[in-house]
Amino acid sequence: MKTLVRIEEFAQWIFGFLLTLQLGYDWWLFWALLLLPDIGMIGYIAGPKTGATLYNLFHHKGIALLVAAFGFYLVDDYVLLTGIILFSHSAMDRFFGYGLKYPDNFKHTHLGMIGKVD
Repeated sequence: MKTLVRIEEFAQWIFGFLLTLQLGYDWWLFWALLLLPDIGMIGYIAGPKTGATLYNLFHHKGIALLVAAFGFYLVDDYVLLTGIILFSHSAMDRFFGYGLKYPDNFKHTHLGMIGKVD
């Protein structure tokens, strides 16, 4: 089942890339913007609870879809692209095994612990 879920996340990641191309943006722009949602990690400067909250805000697929829908509704390609990048980044993270964070530890995610468990 884990492999099937990873394949699904990979498909969503690539779908985001294809949507970016469909909007008329150059292929390289998707890859250049893909890691920007990790700016949410800056919240960890204020502690694990704030960090997890801000990180999850930038990595929640529901929020990404709301942003994309808002961009679609407004006919604003920049807002739509923002939603696509947020969604694609989250799918990429899930493909690599990184999930939404719990407030106790950066390595504690909804997909399990990241890395070696001490």
